[in-house]
Amino acid sequence: LTGDSSLAPNPWFKQGALIFADGGLDYLGNPSLVHAQSIIAVLACQVVLMGLAEAYRVNGGPAGEGLDKLHPGESFDPLGLADDPDTFAELKVKEIKNGRLAMFSMFGFYVQAIVTGKGPVQNWQEHIADPWNVNGFTEVFATKFTPN
Repeated sequence: LTGDSSLAPNPWFKQGALIFADGGLDYLGNPSLVHAQSIIAVLACQVVLMGLAEAYRVNGGPAGEGLDKLHPGESFDPLGLADDPDTFAELKVKEIKNGRLAMFSMFGFYVQAIVTGKGPVQNWQEHIADPWNVNGFTEVFATKFTPN
């Protein structure tokens, strides 16, 4: 997360741009695992693989027969949390709200990375070390990083 890993020569928020570099993008820093050189090929593979997985799920797949195809149960609910229809409806709303909160949090990470040029863990460590001088109010008005 901090960009100090030997597998990550760039900060975490610039890793995706490596696919546009001359050598392409090596998964886990190893060219023999996945060596992606074309964003179109990566996108096509993702669309095909996710489409196959979703088609399998919607057409019965591991969800079983006769279940709600968008909100599967049985093997996806081993604790039986959704046995009661009212509880199930409440859990669906909580899942949507949790996803929205996660997306908003990631947006905060991206903005923080653009403003400071550092990852969230490094920013947190610097804030804990000096909370009065390193915080949201001092960092927002002192942009130290300009994206390329």
